[in-house]
Amino acid sequence: MIQYSLKCADGHAFDSWFQSAAAFDKLAAAGMVSCAVCGGAKVTKAIMAPRVRTGRKAVSGVGEPEPQAAPKAAPVPAPAPPAPVPSASGPGMLSRPSGEVEKALAELRKKVEENSDYVGGNFVREARAMHLGEAPERAIHGEAKLEDARELIEEGVPVMPLPFRPGRKSN
Repeated sequence: MIQYSLKCADGHAFDSWFQSAAAFDKLAAAGMVSCAVCGGAKVTKAIMAPRVRTGRKAVSGVGEPEPQAAPKAAPVPAPAPPAPVPSASGPGMLSRPSGEVEKALAELRKKVEENSDYVGGNFVREARAMHLGEAPERAIHGEAKLEDARELIEEGVPVMPLPFRPGRKSN
């Protein structure tokens, strides 16, 4: 596994893990790597410093140099592990929302996910069925191709794009 610092065309910075460098290149070429903040598809590797460990005792569990106690001073406690971060983009997001807009997007995502059903790739079918009265109305969110979303709008189905991609469901 390899961790990359990434950035999108809008300047959002985030981290993500990949099986290998070749796996990142393959996924990026297929358009399957997207910004964890805005969902933009133009994502590139950001400049990053490698993490190199010189020895197991030289580095703490969080990857920082162990604090050295001064002579005749009380021992310095090891740093506490980082607190869990509420994810703004579901599983896999490794960075905290940094700006006010990103925090607002994270809150919007939380509200959408708490108050609607995720229907995945069935979004177009479900939205159309509710509009035609073939299915009970409820709040849903999911994924649709741009041309399918345009067709729904032309049919008068009330839909709107979300400023984030849905978190992937895993088994």
